[in-house]
Amino acid sequence: MIQSQQHSKLLHDCEQQLNYCFKDKLLLFEALTHSSSTEQRINSYERLEFLGDAILGLVVCQYLYQSFPDWDEGELTKVKSNVVSRVSCGEMAATLGLEKYLAVGKGVSNSQGVPKSLLANSFEALIAAIYLDSDIVEVENFLIPLIANQVDAAVGGGLIVNYKSDLQHYVQKRFGIPPVYLVMGTRGPDHNKEFKIAAQVLKRVFQPAWGTNKKEAEQRAAANALAVISGKKPPFDDL
Repeated sequence: MIQSQQHSKLLHDCEQQLNYCFKDKLLLFEALTHSSSTEQRINSYERLEFLGDAILGLVVCQYLYQSFPDWDEGELTKVKSNVVSRVSCGEMAATLGLEKYLAVGKGVSNSQGVPKSLLANSFEALIAAIYLDSDIVEVENFLIPLIANQVDAAVGGGLIVNYKSDLQHYVQKRFGIPPVYLVMGTRGPDHNKEFKIAAQVLKRVFQPAWGTNKKEAEQRAAANALAVISGKKPPFDDL
């Protein structure tokens, strides 16, 4: 969290982290300011977030359209939805280390840090701040390396289809309860940990799957469950 006497240094450090120097420092300041830490909401990141959400969608759509000329509209939409989601924005914010620069009021953060949803919102605001400070080209230079990683994870992890959503819809309709995801194991160092997760429906635990993060592992576990339910071989092994 930003303290008044630390503003200048933290904003400079943030620019170094982003590899972008703002001409208008106020834009960066607002992008990193939650409404709980300012007397007037209009001085927080909320207006920038509104604009940044639209810009992010545009850049992601253009990137997907140009990168995957053989995909139809449905495939493009599914991956776009994954990349612009709150979860993905939170992950990109975490990659940039935004938490240590975000100004929030007392009571907003907890023992586990700033809520990921706030980091996602600030990330979108930061996109708008760069756009207003420069142009769409600078935004693309900033965004594309980040969204490319998210797209690669979605495509490589079989996330073109939202297996978790499909499994939840099926289980809720049939049993009236959501599936549960169990962490069956982990491997690798803390900075690059993989997760082994299984989907459980009622008392039945389906074949687990490994993923490079929990989201990917849960999607693969859901895919395995759907395959078994349909009488097919699970697409992801548990080795």
